Amino acid sequence: MSAKEKAKAKAEQIIGKAVQKTAHMRGDKSTEAKGAALGVRGKARERKEKGKDFFKK
Repeated sequence: MSAKEKAKAKAEQIIGKAVQKTAHMRGDKSTEAKGAALGVRGKARERKEKGKDFFKK
């Protein structure tokens, strides 16, 4: 897993969680869902990269 892609995946997860929690406190359901989606996209990106590394060995 390249360091750049790993950092990008972690950043998406962290930002997504922050957006989700902030929107939840404000009661904004739409933005909360967008934050959750961003977090899921980060997790998917991380799993994709780990899968690529697995098959490189």
